[in-house]
Amino acid sequence: MFRLAHISDLHLAPLPRVGLSELANQRLLGYLSWRLRRHRKHRRAVLDALVRDLRSTRPDHVAITGDLVNLGLPAEFERAATWLRGLGPPDWVSLVPGNHDAYVPLPPAAGWDHWRDYATSDPDVPEVGSVAADGFPFLRRRGPLALVGLSTAAPSPPTFATGHLGDAQLEALDHLLERLATSGHYRVLLIHHPPQDGVSASHKRLIDAAGLRDIVARRGAELILHGHEHVFVSGQIGGAGRPVPVIGVPSASKQDPRPGHGAQYHVYGIERDGDRWRCHLEIRRFSPESGCFDLASRLIVAAAPGVARLEPEAAASC
Repeated sequence: MFRLAHISDLHLAPLPRVGLSELANQRLLGYLSWRLRRHRKHRRAVLDALVRDLRSTRPDHVAITGDLVNLGLPAEFERAATWLRGLGPPDWVSLVPGNHDAYVPLPPAAGWDHWRDYATSDPDVPEVGSVAADGFPFLRRRGPLALVGLSTAAPSPPTFATGHLGDAQLEALDHLLERLATSGHYRVLLIHHPPQDGVSASHKRLIDAAGLRDIVARRGAELILHGHEHVFVSGQIGGAGRPVPVIGVPSASKQDPRPGHGAQYHVYGIERDGDRWRCHLEIRRFSPESGCFDLASRLIVAAAPGVARLEPEAAASC
């Protein structure tokens, strides 16, 4: 059984020192939001506890679906790169960016280039179609999995947190999923914004989600993992012959007593069962009382014709 951990929306704290000139754009509203409330919710101690627990669970691979930083400051990208290197090497960690990682336009050398090794295709992967200029989608094969990374990160107007894939990335994804359809891999799409309608408010939605859904409906996939909403989300979109489960994980650093809103991460156990796949989900949730992450529940990710659902798992763990 291959074990894939999924974390998202780290919002690494604390903020570095911010100069006045760096706030002469959308960052000003984000900075005020952080100072007034968000710094109380996103706690570095919670994220540190997650990393300790992650090392004890020892997954085969880790997927991160965006929002490592808060205001898109160059110093934040440098700090996040240091954090990533402490977590693990690029061949053990795959990541895609979120809207906070593209808060304002920034030269790649000052931002995304710090993390690029964690979001590149395997060396033996041939170029697919008209791959977008920033290298998405990427393809990484790990055990029985084909991890496909998508970027929805794009600067948006003040008070908006929308995502955008773009025609070039969608075209490349179409070619890539077509090729993977006969590869025998369990295809996992990593994306920051949820692809379903009605999950995100209009000012936070994935603008071209319909294009993504059309491609998955034609080409198929086995699982889609996302973040963005800071809450546990489970749903589905249409696939080739059967629905595709779509599961979102809450923020990895958030202190929130409401069920499903506080910090948690997921570990998926994926294995072949004859000519079918079995996918187990282990939910590990932060406990404010213990200051640690504990096993909250074990579920089976079931995708039968017509419906994808999560079912309680009564027996073995992941």
